[in-house]
Amino acid sequence: LHGTGRETFEAVKMLRSANASRISPANGAEYPRGPFGEALRQIAQLIKANVGLEVAFADMPGWDTHVAQGAERGQLALRFREFGGALAAFARDLGDKMADVVVITMSEFGRTVAENGNRGTDHGHATAMLVLGGGVRGGRAYGRWPGLAPQQLFEGRDLAVTTDFRSLFTEVATRHLGAAAAPLFPGFTAAPPPLGLFA
Repeated sequence: LHGTGRETFEAVKMLRSANASRISPANGAEYPRGPFGEALRQIAQLIKANVGLEVAFADMPGWDTHVAQGAERGQLALRFREFGGALAAFARDLGDKMADVVVITMSEFGRTVAENGNRGTDHGHATAMLVLGGGVRGGRAYGRWPGLAPQQLFEGRDLAVTTDFRSLFTEVATRHLGAAAAPLFPGFTAAPPPLGLFA
């Protein structure tokens, strides 16, 4: 075996010896039942096992609410409750280790501003991203609010994009991970000034 193959086997061997699955949630953290909560619980186990984890990914499907999106007790509200509960449990579980962790949440698409004829919303243009963790200057919105007036909407129906997602990813990768910006998104240069996510 060469290069990547050998490294993969070494990583598997190291993970097996770390036995991260034996590590229980700490600080009274209770993850919601479901695949997303379970994924974040496992990521927290790897972080607490000190295996050298630098990047991890967890997905949460079920946001495509074209029909019967619902109000405060509808399907969208239930998804948000599970999503928020899992993120809160992850942060609580990690405790002080959260100072070395940055979480980015994003969706591949937003939702339309107006409800459709099926009491849902359709695929939109802009979306929101959340960032939490060590060094993040939280409690604020970054980027310019485009407005909801008809003349401010993209194609007359969607929230307009004002911040390129690559700017956010680049700032997190360079400021938190110490990565070089150039190879992240070839041909892309973040528009100045930086978002200022980190203190």
